[in-house]
Amino acid sequence: MKNFLIRSILGIFFGAFIMVVLTGSVALSGQETLDSMIFLTNAIGFMLSGWFFTTSTLYFENPNWSLGRQTMMHFMTVIILYFVLAFVIGWIPFNWASFLLMLGVFLGFYTIFWTIFYLYFKNQAQKLNDELNEV
Repeated sequence: MKNFLIRSILGIFFGAFIMVVLTGSVALSGQETLDSMIFLTNAIGFMLSGWFFTTSTLYFENPNWSLGRQTMMHFMTVIILYFVLAFVIGWIPFNWASFLLMLGVFLGFYTIFWTIFYLYFKNQAQKLNDELNEV
């Protein structure tokens, strides 16, 4: 439970940080005014996204599940929550073409990030095993 709360706070803060950076870049690009309701809606969306992307990684800490099951549960959780949030907030227009395009983008990024994390942790495990073999 403590781990869930820590990740929740970190995810919400990270989402808020990304929102501030993006809002700052919009302001620096010459936009003089921001619609407060759009700002608030997007801020909540970014914080919720940060929250569910960070807490859903807890699936990977379940030692009773295979890596395939952990990945599938994580993938299903984040894709459902993200697309529901994106459609409700208006980040993605509610039509098939937009959905399929964003699904492809989502799958591409998910695959890239999953592969990077997999290779990183595989490398870490190899280093630990090499150190243990030296003892």
